[in-house]
Amino acid sequence: MNIGHNVIALTIPLGPSEVHPVLLKDEDGLTLIDTGMFDQYDALIQAVKDAGEAPSDIKRIILTHQDTDHIGNLPALARDLPDVGLFAHPGDLPVINGSQPMLKMTPERVAQLPEARQEEFQQFLEQLKQLKDITELHDGEHLPWGGGLEIIHTPGHTPGHICLYLPEQELLLAADELRVVDGKLAGPWDAATPDMPLALRSLLKLKDLPIRSVLCYHGGLYEGSPQALIGSLTEAL
Repeated sequence: MNIGHNVIALTIPLGPSEVHPVLLKDEDGLTLIDTGMFDQYDALIQAVKDAGEAPSDIKRIILTHQDTDHIGNLPALARDLPDVGLFAHPGDLPVINGSQPMLKMTPERVAQLPEARQEEFQQFLEQLKQLKDITELHDGEHLPWGGGLEIIHTPGHTPGHICLYLPEQELLLAADELRVVDGKLAGPWDAATPDMPLALRSLLKLKDLPIRSVLCYHGGLYEGSPQALIGSLTEAL
């Protein structure tokens, strides 16, 4: 789904719902933002092809944070695209490169998974350790892709969670900082956000941005400004 100039939202089934990685299309190739769950590789590749693009044109991968539904296909993509550039915020980078354990996938939670799923997860963790260097992204950093974008560090959901803002289109790529639920914009999901007070304070970084539309990883595109919701969620802060 084209959601703006050279911005393509992909749709990948995830259980009963969907997730929405994003492609930014530039003259030198594609930038993929987030990768889906580690058992969704074929679905991700097909979504890129369905968008009329070639997976081999992916030159960069930006990870908005460490959760498995965002970095799950990173090892497979890095294997098949050996020259691809990898980017993430330093707050989550030690998890993404496999040097620290995941914040939410605790041993207790992993033990509740079916045995086959546990084995897949352990293989995935080992594959993360084999990734090449990941370039750090920092709050306020401006990058040229997609007509220009700004990195906004929005910790709380994870320590290194980032949103991406494309000022030319007044488009916010919110990752998991915002969601679309039943057609309405909503805040972070409390069950998956270990530090909700910090996540809500992070919303204040978005408060004064001119935003016409929001692309949420969970829920998809919301046409309109998030400012009223942000105001209501942060009024007590």
